[in-house]
Amino acid sequence: MKGTKIELLDSTLRDGAQSQGISFSVEDKLDLVRMLDGLGVSYIEGGNPASNPKDKAFFNAALGMELKHAKLVAFGSTCRKGSSPEKEEAIKALVNAGTEYVSIFGKSWDLHVEKILETTLEENLRMISDTVKYLVSCGKHVFFDAEHFFDGYKSNSEHALQTIKAAAEAGAELIVLCDTNGGTFPEEIVQGVKAAAGAVGENVRIGIHCHNDCGLAVADSMAAVKAGASHIQGTFTGMGERCGNTNLSTIIGNMQIKAGYELIPQENLHKLTDCAYHTAEVCNMVLPESMPYVGQSAFSHKGGMHVDGVIKVRSSFEHIDPSEVGNRRSFVLSELAGRNALLEKIRGFGIKLEKNSLDATRVINKIKEMENKGYMFEGADASFELMVLREMGIFKPFFSITDYKIFGSQAEGATVPASAMIKVRVGDRSEMTADEGRGPVNAIDRALRKALEMFYPVLGEMSLADYKVRVIDGGASTAAVTRVLIQSTDGKNTWTTVGASEDIISASMTALTDSIEYMLHRKNVYNYMD
Repeated sequence: MKGTKIELLDSTLRDGAQSQGISFSVEDKLDLVRMLDGLGVSYIEGGNPASNPKDKAFFNAALGMELKHAKLVAFGSTCRKGSSPEKEEAIKALVNAGTEYVSIFGKSWDLHVEKILETTLEENLRMISDTVKYLVSCGKHVFFDAEHFFDGYKSNSEHALQTIKAAAEAGAELIVLCDTNGGTFPEEIVQGVKAAAGAVGENVRIGIHCHNDCGLAVADSMAAVKAGASHIQGTFTGMGERCGNTNLSTIIGNMQIKAGYELIPQENLHKLTDCAYHTAEVCNMVLPESMPYVGQSAFSHKGGMHVDGVIKVRSSFEHIDPSEVGNRRSFVLSELAGRNALLEKIRGFGIKLEKNSLDATRVINKIKEMENKGYMFEGADASFELMVLREMGIFKPFFSITDYKIFGSQAEGATVPASAMIKVRVGDRSEMTADEGRGPVNAIDRALRKALEMFYPVLGEMSLADYKVRVIDGGASTAAVTRVLIQSTDGKNTWTTVGASEDIISASMTALTDSIEYMLHRKNVYNYMD
């Protein structure tokens, strides 16, 4: 029902940490807690305090935090077969974590009970009931994660429902139905949620926890809400075990903007994109450009008809206003782009250009010519801006390279750093310098900026942040065109330039030169020699 409040539990710090290549420090976790609380999620699952010293240290540090929206949740499991919860160190760690809320998982699939735990269905129910009762007696609010619930419901519906009923009767206030293998379809989710709600009664909330192995985690979570669930678990950018978990940034967009539910405070929706990029940065990962709502390509338009349409009527090719989630529209310049896309892009440079002018025609033709040679201006806005200014005859070069040489050798068992010599001309003066680096591109980059800093000291603020190479035509073997993308930064801003050539050094030089000229242009630095 529209307007209904849906709780969010973010498991980035626990389930997300199980994603391949992710390793959080304690400070990383505290940073993400601050971010998620600022966004307004209801609960943050911080990890298992019994699993490793890092998680234990996190809970010790997090207890001193003043959170405005979120409640911290400690995660663990039921007691083991033949044991009691008060005797188990792992459950003691849950109690001692200091959180009001704890989440424990237990088995709801008879296969896991009999083949993995190697115990009886009756003992499984006892383990669930005793653990929940004990944690409630310790003053905890208990969430019960019914692991593999949907597989269990298909295999033995009676036992699956008995597990969640046992947890509810023991005092669990939230039953979370888990699609742990990520293979359940939305219609099966609906059936399982309705059966679970009937088993535990209306006084116990139902939650959903989906994995994305079939690409259905978001759809399954939405289906669960329509069937009666009021609590969704996931990770903020969808990271997690195997194919990941429900992507909460997508869920928030879908359910709050499109379906009218309340998941976070309405005034915080514009933080969605920044939070996604911050999460990716902390995780040392690249946010997928195509991620709904928050990705760089979510509101990017390339085809000429698409660009023309969205300029005239935004909703013709955009399902929401990108500013609602803190994202922005962009037009990708390529051989497919039309004049309207070109004009929109160039207006951002402060240049007025008539749609049917010779300048517009010349620029479009130049784009097509350069892309045919292997250039790509998608994601290389700096090179595109310089190309436009050059074609229109309003760009004055800051320098020229009159000569350069690169030297390198290989010693047995070790790589000797490459060396580069370069000669540049600024106005009527020349400067020749040399330097070495980790490979020829790094060496020529260092030598070039070393020479130019004699004339433009501001270049001392600039550094190369990323370097990417792509072979365009692998079938051409060593004669293939190589495209080089270079990302540069001055510590505050970043920009990307592109070069393409059959010679990787030549392509790199083009991109390097553009990166330096772009910085000088944007900072309005002119040659003081003139």
